[in-house]
Amino acid sequence: MEHRSPSVDEKLKAILHARAEDLTLRSLQQNGHLIDFASNDYLGLARSTELRAKTDEAYKKHMQFPHGATGSRLISGNHKLYEDLERFIADYHQAEAGLIFNSGYDANVGFFSAVPQPGDIVYADELVHASIRDGLKMTRAARSYFLHNDLTDLETQLQKHKGNKFIAVESIYSMDGDFAPLLELVELAEKYGANLVIDEAHATGIFGPKGEGRVVELGLQNRVYARVHTFGKALGGHGAIVLGSGVLREFLVNFARSFIYTTALPLYSLLWVQNAYDILSKGHYKELEMKFLVSSLQENLKGFSGAVISSAKGPIQSLIVPGNGQAKQVSTALAGAGYYAKAILYPTVPRGKERIRICLHQFNTKEEVVGLCNTIKVALA
Repeated sequence: MEHRSPSVDEKLKAILHARAEDLTLRSLQQNGHLIDFASNDYLGLARSTELRAKTDEAYKKHMQFPHGATGSRLISGNHKLYEDLERFIADYHQAEAGLIFNSGYDANVGFFSAVPQPGDIVYADELVHASIRDGLKMTRAARSYFLHNDLTDLETQLQKHKGNKFIAVESIYSMDGDFAPLLELVELAEKYGANLVIDEAHATGIFGPKGEGRVVELGLQNRVYARVHTFGKALGGHGAIVLGSGVLREFLVNFARSFIYTTALPLYSLLWVQNAYDILSKGHYKELEMKFLVSSLQENLKGFSGAVISSAKGPIQSLIVPGNGQAKQVSTALAGAGYYAKAILYPTVPRGKERIRICLHQFNTKEEVVGLCNTIKVALA
């Protein structure tokens, strides 16, 4: 009897079934009707009528441009607005130059797959974003991971390599919301001649005198090699920029595959980013009552025996609820009460570190925070 191999779909179905059994199966959801404690729209700009109106008006003034980019920037997608915006953003964050990518993921993959060369080594914090990890899988340099925010472990590793060194960190980590020790990292990088690369995705718009990020807030802009700022979180839009030297920009144009081989952003996206920065520059983001909301959340869950709340000072707060099943249970209970806070499950986080990731926004209220906390307490009672 002829043996027939399983079809591709049958194999994939078996893998999906295993995930479902392990409570790790992902699915798409629509939660627009719930009170938002999950998105990265920290400043509420994604829903800003002011920003939408400003962008719509600007769009009408650029009708000579096609709606779509029509190709990559190296073919037909480049124009003056792109380059003017890059110069403006670089100046805003006090950098020499910048290159816009289609997303933060593309920016990190493009940088880390292209810039480190054979004979170089990249030391990355063990909790860096998947986009950095994916870029490092493509690099021709060596790579190593150091314990999260552990300067002793990093220094031990830095002592072992004599070629060009890169250190990859996030200024604010996306799951725990904790800060990287940037001052100490800069000093360590300078001591060992390493190039510090900082992903500012979750600091853009929130920290710094005008939302320039943690690097500018700490006055370190002339002591780091490169920064990544994304537009899809606090700016409420889409895209990202890599900031650094003019040489770095030119190199990325020539060698970053995630830049070279993709259709450029459409005009509307660029105008949105331009106007979002205009709002930031006027200090509107200072209206954010982040410290007040963070204090309210942490105070309400402080000492609660059902789970452990983080002590992070920024908009990302994590409530550790071990086990995929229990984390999902809490998230479902919150949705039933009208709140959307995402359960982050293994394998996105390590086993035992499953959590409810709570994001606070300018538009959230103290009453909503209290209601969220009370629902969590009931769900875990």
